[in-house]
Order: sequence, then C-alpha cells, then structure tokens
Amino acid sequence: MIFDVITIFPDIFKSFLAESLLAKAIEKNILEVRFTNPRDFAADRHHTADDRPYGGGPGMVMKPEPLAAAIEAASARGAGRPRRIYLSPSGRRLTQEKVEELSGLGRLILVCGRYEGLDQRVIDLFIDEEISIGDYVVNGGEAPAMVLIEATARLLPGFMGKMESAAEESHQSGLLEYPHYTRPPEFRGLGVPERLLSGDHKDVARWRLAAALARTLRERPEMLAKAGVSPEALKILPHLYRAEAAAAGRPAAAKNAAKRSVAKKS
Repeated sequence: MIFDVITIFPDIFKSFLAESLLAKAIEKNILEVRFTNPRDFAADRHHTADDRPYGGGPGMVMKPEPLAAAIEAASARGAGRPRRIYLSPSGRRLTQEKVEELSGLGRLILVCGRYEGLDQRVIDLFIDEEISIGDYVVNGGEAPAMVLIEATARLLPGFMGKMESAAEESHQSGLLEYPHYTRPPEFRGLGVPERLLSGDHKDVARWRLAAALARTLRERPEMLAKAGVSPEALKILPHLYRAEAAAAGRPAAAKNAAKRSVAKKS
C-alpha cells in the first residue's frame, strides 16, 4: 500500500517511520510512504506556501497554487486515481470501520494542512473526503496523518506477526479490549486474576469476554448498541448491568467490590 503525504514538514515523519513495525513493513515492501512538499511548487524565490486570508482575521491560509500542483504531482506518480484525504478537524471522525475501508485501497493521498487550513478551492477541486482524529485542534495535519497511516497499515497482511493480535484489540470487535497482565504474578500488592493462571483456555476466553464487556459498559456504554454481541456475551450482560446499577452512587471501594463479584460470576 502506498501513502503519498502532502506536507511542508516532511522531516516530522522521519523517526515515526524509522522505528518498530512501520520500519519493518517498509523494509519488506508491505507499505511505502512518499512525500511531496508544496513549497517545491511555489513560484517565488521564498517558496511561499501561505498568505493572508481574504476578509481579514488572524492567521494565514495555505495558498491554492502550490498545494494543487503538489496534489497533482503526487497523483501522477501511479496508475489510477488515489483516494485524496484532507486531515481536518472539520472532517468525519476516524473510526475502526473507516480504517478497515482504507486498508483495502491501494493508494492514499494525505493532505496535511497548516496555519488556518487550506484555501477552500483546493478542497472543492481535489479532496475526496475530510477526516478528523478527534474533536480537538492540533497545529497541523502531520500528527493525524501518522495516526491514520499506523491504524491503516497494521491491518495489512504481513504487517503484524499474528493477525489475531489486531483482531482482538479495542474497537475491532465493537468492544473495548480486556485488561492484560504479565509477569510477575504480584506487583505492589496487586495480583493477577486467578482464572488467567488456570491454564483452562475456554475459561480464560470467558473471563476476557466478561472483562471486555464490563470495561465497555463502564467506559463506553454507547458502543454496546453497535457491537455484534455474541450469544455468550448476552448471557453475561444482565449480570454486568445489575452490578453497575448496584454500584451507582456508592463509594469507590464498594464499586470495586461489585466489579470483583461480577468477575467471579462470569
């Protein structure tokens, strides 16, 4: 898969792409990340990529001519028409469902804005969709582009050692992920749930399902309505709802005790 990134700060991506699984995936040609700098297409000797907004106001706006030329140059670097995405706080929220869709495409162009954003005419003429990573504002589109690249790339065949690792993680199943534990068996007075030490793989799976459901109910209850809840999960949910209702308004210690009792029942 190819990511063509349009940015005036390509060096921001150097360490991000040089470490961990992304670096290995690039080495194995699972993905390629290329950069096009709008400044290289600016007509003046200062390589100006921004200007004052019409109508006045604070900040600067990225100029249309160098941006359009950069997008056209990146688009021409391969066969077919790539999906052109503008990373913007005004875009639709990036979700796991969207990530899965994007991972099935051969090439994406990611346009990283700066300052007050892009000249609207560039968006109207060249952008297929706007994507936001959350309801907040950052200095530019580079950090959101990194999020999108990593979230998409990790679903590509061969990116992760075990694809089931990706399949079990938060949001992939419609639920938040269950808690994880590793050695030592006791740390600063806290132990590991006994059922994880039993060696009974079916019971471990049941515990993990119950823990994922409990965490989702507690932290993101709206996700349960959209999740494809299994028959096994449907048996557990009533216990969780009763425990949450009983714990409502109690001190934290009582609420934690209720959670422990749920873990035993499930």
